[in-house]
Amino acid sequence: MPIFRLGGGSVSKHIQLISLLVACSLWSIPKTVHAQAFITHTVQIDHAQLEKQGLSLAQEAAQLAQFQQVEPALLRARVAAKLAPKNDKIWWLLGSLYLQNQEFDDAVTSLNKAHTLNPKNSEVLFALGSAKFQKKDYQAAITHYQEGLKLKPNYSNGLFDLGNAYLMLQKFPDAIAQFNLAVKQDGKFWPAINNVGLIKYEQGNVTEAIQQWQTAVSIDKKAAEPLLALAVAFYNHGDKQKSLEMGVSALRIDSRYGNLDFLKENLWGDRLLADTKKFLELPEIKLALQPQEEIPTP
Repeated sequence: MPIFRLGGGSVSKHIQLISLLVACSLWSIPKTVHAQAFITHTVQIDHAQLEKQGLSLAQEAAQLAQFQQVEPALLRARVAAKLAPKNDKIWWLLGSLYLQNQEFDDAVTSLNKAHTLNPKNSEVLFALGSAKFQKKDYQAAITHYQEGLKLKPNYSNGLFDLGNAYLMLQKFPDAIAQFNLAVKQDGKFWPAINNVGLIKYEQGNVTEAIQQWQTAVSIDKKAAEPLLALAVAFYNHGDKQKSLEMGVSALRIDSRYGNLDFLKENLWGDRLLADTKKFLELPEIKLALQPQEEIPTP
C-alpha cells in the first residue's frame, strides 16, 4: 500500500510520506529574518528564536520533499526537530520523511512523538499505521488505522489502508467491508475495487473478480493493475487473443507489473501470482516487456 503509495492500486498511495497538509502548514510560516547581534560577556539562549529557525528549516525540508529530495529534507528536518522539539508538525514531517526513506523504526519513533504532542492529528495515526504495515505488524497497523478513523471516519484512504491490513491477515470479510466503505465515500476509488477482485480471485470466485476488475478499468482505463489481472483471468478462461491484447496494453502502461515481486508488494495472492507467472512467460508478453528500442521492427 498508501502517502505515499507504491505505484499500483493495491498498496496505499498515501503512505503519506509527505503530507501536503504538513507542507502547506509549514510553508505558511513567515521566513525568519537573520539579524546581526553583538555578543558581550555571555551568550543568552533565545528559545523563541531557535524555534523560529527550526520552523524555517522544516519549511525548507517540506519544500525539498515535494521534489523528492528526501535526504537533504531529512537533514533539515532532524535539525528542525532539535530546535523546536515541542512542535508536533515537525515531528510529523520528520516521521513522514523517515517513512518515505523506508527507515521504519525511526519513523515510528518520530510519529509517536508527534502523536504525544497532538493526539488529535488523524494523519499522524494513519502514518503510524503505514509504518507498522511496512514492518509487517499488521495488527498494530489496524489499531492505528482504527484510531485515525475515529477522528476522520469518512477518509477513503484510511478505510483502504485498514482493508489492506485485514487482507494481509486474511480476514477477507473485514477487508472487503472496508474496501466497500472506501468506495462508498469515493465512487471513483478504483484501487479499493481492484483489491476486492484480488480477494475474490484467491477465494476461487473468478467471475466476481473479473467483474470487480472490469469496474476498476471502466473508472480508469490507464489503471495497469486491474487490466493485467483481467488479462490473466481471461487467459485462464480460454480467451487467448483478448487476454494477450489486455496484457500487452497493461505492461505498456506500466512495465513494473511484469515483475512478480512488485505484484506481491501490491498484495497479489498466491493463486493469482501463480497464474500470472505463466502468463508472463508467453512470448507475446515477454516481447511487451522488452525496452522499446530492443523490440525488432517488422
